[in-house]
Amino acid sequence: MYIIDQMKIAWSFHAVCVASLLAGGGAASGQASMPPTMPLQLPPSASMSSAGAVSIQQTTLPVGPNTINTNVQVMGALQGSVPDVNAPSGTIALTLAEAVRRGLQANLAVISASNSNAAARSERLQMLSALLPNISANASENLNQVNLAAYGFSFKVPASLGFSIPSVVGPYSYVQIQAAVSQSILDPVAIQNWKTSKELESGARLAGKDARELIVLAVASSYLQAVAAGARIESQRAQVANAEAVYNQAEVRKTAGTNARIDVMRTLVELQSQKQRLNSLEADWRKQKIALSHAIGLPLDRAITLTEPLISGKTEIPQTGAAITQAFESRQDLQAGSAQIRAAEHALSAARAARWPSIGLNGDYGVSGPNPGTTHGVFALSGSINIPIWSGGRTGAQISQAEAALRQRKAEFADQRGRVEQEVRNSLIDLETASGQLELAQSNRSYAAETLQEARDRFDLGVATSVEVVQAQEQVASAENDYVSSLLSFDLARLSLARAVGRAEASLPDLLKGERQ
Repeated sequence: MYIIDQMKIAWSFHAVCVASLLAGGGAASGQASMPPTMPLQLPPSASMSSAGAVSIQQTTLPVGPNTINTNVQVMGALQGSVPDVNAPSGTIALTLAEAVRRGLQANLAVISASNSNAAARSERLQMLSALLPNISANASENLNQVNLAAYGFSFKVPASLGFSIPSVVGPYSYVQIQAAVSQSILDPVAIQNWKTSKELESGARLAGKDARELIVLAVASSYLQAVAAGARIESQRAQVANAEAVYNQAEVRKTAGTNARIDVMRTLVELQSQKQRLNSLEADWRKQKIALSHAIGLPLDRAITLTEPLISGKTEIPQTGAAITQAFESRQDLQAGSAQIRAAEHALSAARAARWPSIGLNGDYGVSGPNPGTTHGVFALSGSINIPIWSGGRTGAQISQAEAALRQRKAEFADQRGRVEQEVRNSLIDLETASGQLELAQSNRSYAAETLQEARDRFDLGVATSVEVVQAQEQVASAENDYVSSLLSFDLARLSLARAVGRAEASLPDLLKGERQ
């Protein structure tokens, strides 16, 4: 009888153990080996900047009243911003330095660069987490009842033994408290992924610094262009006043019978033309100030006054070789491109490391028992080594893709160095040209004013018709416009050179020095 009782207990114990395993319980269970780490794949091209671009173009017009024309075009995220809700009400007096400061805070390009940097940092931390221990804890109280027959278990005990084993076990309960840890001992793919993410974060940070350079260029160029538009308006108002005086003089002479009606009509047409130009310039100026406000985060319903005039004066033109060397050392976009190459090299190493073994360690420790008062320590510890044998060609394809990405980044970096050198050389040419143009425009402005005064004197004396006066007025208008364009070209050329060598933000205080016009 004793033997039968022991068999009953043994059979019952085995049935409970089977039920516990089927129910997913158990006092301690070994951790499954982690799947192999996949190498980080980079996009084919690293040219993913969202900052935008600034285009400063100076064109020479072979015909027409003006000889030169300078245009600034801001593109992409550099045009946008997040409006400053704390902006003062009423008219805002805005210096160039203040405009740049606001742009560096609110422009969409710098905000996008900051978010890209944060995303790159988060990715680096994710890659780092694969190399650090992962620790977790859990506590559970379980109540189970299992139908063993549903899993194919059937217990047939001879009737002579006097007992039977039920196919339904339970309900039974147990409590389990555990802490688990997993640690990568050697994972060459994860190590290279982490190095790749570090370089990507470095590239994002450098791209953010380059975005600040672009913002300085965009905001300062837009500001100076708006100032030039305001200067053209003041000059055009003087032209309107002069045309009106000539028209009134022609009317007086016609009334006195010393002037023909055609002279009056000619001066009237000139007056109307000058007024049309003034209206067009004022409309364009208002639009430029709205675009500037949007780029630096000012509400568009605020009126702004641009207090910084255009600047002229002598400037030292650096040697071409020295300027190019400085650009190669200082340009943040070049440094970001170099970081992209290093990231691609680590990504290639990660793809190749997928063929190497990896070692991991998993373990857990806790207590388990029927209730919290009757528990016993339980643990499991397992070490695993994963040896890749064949992955259906996946590793080879990943290596090929990483090699292509590396080649593309090297090609883009070589092109980028060429474009930086081109920007430096073009900026030096523009600065040299603008300096000469400014001297010519200053003298031409004086000559045109003197010609107009002489034409008006001759018209007063009746020895000249209004044709000479109208022609002299057009020459004055052209000379004034050329003078303003030359000042703008000079300032923009200095600003473009500072950007080309990677020193726009640092050089801004020096750019504000000069003779006010």
